[in-house]
Amino acid sequence: MTRDDRELSWRRHQRHAFHRPSPDLAPHVARYWEVSWHYDRPYRQLVVPYPNVHLTFHDGVARLTGVSSGHAVKELAGVGRVFGVAFRPGAFRPFLGAPVQSLTDRTVPATTVFDHLPARADRASVEDALRRNLPEPDPRARLAVELVDRIADDPAMTRVDALAREVGLGVRQLQRLFAEHVGVGPKWVIRRYRLREVTERMAAGGRIDWAALAADLGYADQPHFVRDFTAMVGEPPTRYAERYSVPAAT
Repeated sequence: MTRDDRELSWRRHQRHAFHRPSPDLAPHVARYWEVSWHYDRPYRQLVVPYPNVHLTFHDGVARLTGVSSGHAVKELAGVGRVFGVAFRPGAFRPFLGAPVQSLTDRTVPATTVFDHLPARADRASVEDALRRNLPEPDPRARLAVELVDRIADDPAMTRVDALAREVGLGVRQLQRLFAEHVGVGPKWVIRRYRLREVTERMAAGGRIDWAALAADLGYADQPHFVRDFTAMVGEPPTRYAERYSVPAAT
């Protein structure tokens, strides 16, 4: 099956912008993002998730979307714009007042959690609304944020039991903490950030030795790596690499 040619030239059809949160909101918010598009015919956009809860504003409607446990496909058509808030992984439990896992793979009206949301969103108006809804500090949420950051920042972190030992928790305790505050398990988070490194290597160009890369990421063999990558991203790595014109290793 051939690719949609617009996938490889998406900058002709989409504009992306990212904004940092103000310092007082940085413990809760990872970033603000904006996407606008213009398509003459519908386009199927592949979305590969990270462990963020998102607050989005589109066509005057505000929605909350929990962590997606797998890739998704969004159809973009005509002219449109979305403004979004990506909350820091682990930081949304105090806003929600319930386990973040209860929101996983779901989208709900944002008014179920937030009051005084703007009709048309921009950074200033959304930050005003978030400040009106700020929760009390939660040490468990802070710990969850720190652990996700630890996973994201350390390419050598490939095992849940190693993380549990490092922070002095049992594996089951760690799993419960992640279900409560992140929405997915620590194994999912580790896998996602290690697979991020695969796409970064693709974007850098050059040949990739898939078997060696699988070993670097802590996989027992290449088939297990391919299975995880395909489940998360929706395509095997060699096909996904076509986006970057990455040749296979010989």
